[in-house]
Amino acid sequence: MTQKVTFTLDGETVEAGAGMTIWEVANGRGLKIPHLCHKPAPGYRPDGNCRACMVEIEGERTLAASCIREPEEGMVVTTNSARAENARKMVVELLLADMPAQEVSHDKSSHLWDMAEQNELDSSRFPKLEEGRIPLLDDSHVAMSVNLDACIQCGLCVRACREVQVNDVIGMSGRGHDSYPTFDMADPMGASSCVACGECVQACPTGALMPSTVVDENQVGDSMDFDKEVESICPFCGVGCQISLKIKDDKIKYVEGINGPANEGRLCVKGRFGFDYIHHDHRLTKPLIRRDDAPAKGLNVDPSNYLEVFREATWDEALDAAAGGLKGIGGTGVAGFGSAKCTNEEAYLFQKIIRQGFGHNNVDHCTRLCHASSVSALIENVGSGAVTVSFNEIENADVAIAIGCNPIENHPVAATYFKQFTKRGGKLIVMDPRGQALKRFSSHMLQFRPGTDVSMLNAIMHVIVEEELYDKQYIEAYTENWEAEKAHLKDFTPEKMAEICGTDAETLRDVARTFAGAKSAMIFWGMGVSQHIHGTDNSRCLISLALMTGQIGRPGTGLHPLRGQNNVQGASDAGLIPMFLPDYQTVTDDGVRSAFTDVWESGDFSAEKGLTVTEILDAVHAGDIKGMYVLGENPAMSDPDVEHARAALAKLECLVVQDIFITETANYADVILPASAFAEKTGTVTNTNRQVQMGRQAVIPPGDAREDWWIEVELAKRLGLNWTYSSPAEVFAEMKLNMRTLDNITWDRLETQNAVTYPSLSPEDPGQAIMFTDGFPRADGRARFTPASIIAPDDTPDEAYPMILTTGRQLEHWHTGSMTRRATVLDGLEPEANCSLHPSTLRKLGIEAGDQVRLTTKRGSIEIMARMDRAVSPDMVFLPFAYVEAAANILTNPAVDPYGKIPEFKFSAVRVEAVGVAVAAQ
Repeated sequence: MTQKVTFTLDGETVEAGAGMTIWEVANGRGLKIPHLCHKPAPGYRPDGNCRACMVEIEGERTLAASCIREPEEGMVVTTNSARAENARKMVVELLLADMPAQEVSHDKSSHLWDMAEQNELDSSRFPKLEEGRIPLLDDSHVAMSVNLDACIQCGLCVRACREVQVNDVIGMSGRGHDSYPTFDMADPMGASSCVACGECVQACPTGALMPSTVVDENQVGDSMDFDKEVESICPFCGVGCQISLKIKDDKIKYVEGINGPANEGRLCVKGRFGFDYIHHDHRLTKPLIRRDDAPAKGLNVDPSNYLEVFREATWDEALDAAAGGLKGIGGTGVAGFGSAKCTNEEAYLFQKIIRQGFGHNNVDHCTRLCHASSVSALIENVGSGAVTVSFNEIENADVAIAIGCNPIENHPVAATYFKQFTKRGGKLIVMDPRGQALKRFSSHMLQFRPGTDVSMLNAIMHVIVEEELYDKQYIEAYTENWEAEKAHLKDFTPEKMAEICGTDAETLRDVARTFAGAKSAMIFWGMGVSQHIHGTDNSRCLISLALMTGQIGRPGTGLHPLRGQNNVQGASDAGLIPMFLPDYQTVTDDGVRSAFTDVWESGDFSAEKGLTVTEILDAVHAGDIKGMYVLGENPAMSDPDVEHARAALAKLECLVVQDIFITETANYADVILPASAFAEKTGTVTNTNRQVQMGRQAVIPPGDAREDWWIEVELAKRLGLNWTYSSPAEVFAEMKLNMRTLDNITWDRLETQNAVTYPSLSPEDPGQAIMFTDGFPRADGRARFTPASIIAPDDTPDEAYPMILTTGRQLEHWHTGSMTRRATVLDGLEPEANCSLHPSTLRKLGIEAGDQVRLTTKRGSIEIMARMDRAVSPDMVFLPFAYVEAAANILTNPAVDPYGKIPEFKFSAVRVEAVGVAVAAQ
């Protein structure tokens, strides 16, 4: 039982839990002791340096800082004595001396001015700092302004950077009154290694660090100058950070992180500064219909001048044209691509419109391009396609593997927990062909050869079997097929596999012993594992590794494929996949289908598994599919061998695109329906942690644009479906009828609590972060070992294409760039298409960083700017896929994993040449 202490606070007897400070006890009772260097938020330790929170303790000569002092049994504390109040007031007045006056302050509503008001101060009697010693404005960063004339040396920005985000960019330099925050080696902020997470801005109590959108040209600003604030969810990655949108004049002025279960107030550069794409001039505001005299379909539409190709229409006209075109084709001649950027309710409606309206299962979304193989392996072997544990549980682990993922760039807020884990002494085993940013936090870095995951992982498991490091009791109680797995692993010795994977045998043995010897261990993976033709086998290996060591079902243990988009988990849960109805219930089961058709009050639909994303486009080329409905997806950029995809889109008789911009896919549309960005709609999303969260409308869609669920309902009516939904809440209620994952999760509950993790065991249960504590949802409650053999990549290097191309995301950009490249800050930070090459490769080519190179595969060729990156192996090229002018997927291989049907984005043979020079890197 937690020990409590009893003490006296301002004459009242109170209790304090173990580890609580005097400030916390007082604050919990509604007593507001002034504070400046203390930030009462998760991840921030109290520091006690500003002395604005001093209290008097009986029997002690000096006053004590209440934010760091813990009460003791029988202690007598006084917060309201004249001595304590005068001391606090003097501290604040001294700090005000160097501040700009409130009316010209960088933040007129800063926490410092709140504390001044609490101490009945509005100015200072003391002289200001001499003119020559006042730091100058630093406005070198596109997102943030640095005005250190308002700095009080509280150190909050340092703790925010070093301890919360663990970026280690900000430190303090100078001495005494001339001590100030410094970026790297006294660099301007814009030239430093700052990743623009903005944690320092949110932590700063004075306005010394401010979002650039909040201050004017004279650096005068007011963080409270907004009309309303709305709590919602970040629209980018699968972490699902909760945010507060500050709205002024019906536009987002700035964004702050709030204390959600996944982010605890933290954000990354996209979540904090990538919001203004919704106000871009390219936003679609009216329905559009392709003109009769439009040029042939292709990438030939200027988003700023689309009237040469499309004409504006009313909603009735556009919806009638869309429905008429699709109905005229009908049945399996129509397919649908839904979106992981929409809400759960919109995903559910989309799969329903295809299944109920056209009678088949040819509906898919971007999960096919990211973690389909992971889901396939998880369903096969543990009985569920979702993560077994939240990423936050790493705080209870002592060892973690991060393989084929780059969370510092792709899931930056999740990465903060990984970095904190290592600072507490946790061992992080990083496995990746790129020597990516987590390397400096790792205990082991296995930079293995691309495409050799199975050999490496089987070698590690071989050691665990050979040295009998496995958990025999767990295996006997909760698994099956163990003997087959053991026998399979006999041939995968580290010495043999080292020659294949490029990691030496002793390192493989050390990793095996470290992971198997952990009390609690977790495995995280990303698309570096899943986007291979052997992606399902890669995931099977990871599942087997966790099972044989008993690392599932306890705090700090489990399997976590880091999901890519903000609602890819929820869209998959909602049935936006061709082989499953909501909750991963197979379409081939008559009873399952009848449960849905009973609710839908409609006839049966096909019992055949539908076509996947890539199969649908192949069927277009084959002439089997002639019409498509695409909501929020961009296959003209995201599909492998994208010229093949674009040719398919051009061939369609009817393409209906529902989006917020004229995307590359919308270039090929016959009808375009203007939709809503996430900040313009209400609905739920489900993040990588299985946390169902409420998104709220902060601003209305521009012009005649509408929320996506409304468009779906109106289109369904014109397709002859009797849909009567009047709100997303009604859709959610229908989803619950056949989705057990939503048991005990109601719309009303989410409106009040913001987030609930599934499964939730009661109306009060916040949800289970850890799953499979006493078995698995499979036959006999047992998980399965599925042996995996080595399969070579489909497109291996040869004399003509001697290097390896791998693709991925950058910190600043997202998916196909349709949103982030229209966000001022994000595009300002990373405006130009680029690829990364090792310095030795650049030397072989005879070029320098910044020069142009030509990348050529068997599918096509692009020209792009080259960057020098020592993290990339000499035989590799890393290529981001957000840039239409150098589209990565012109080059990528469409060969797919046979189980998850996911393309091999991570491995293509490539030739690299200097533009204008006939020299190719070998």
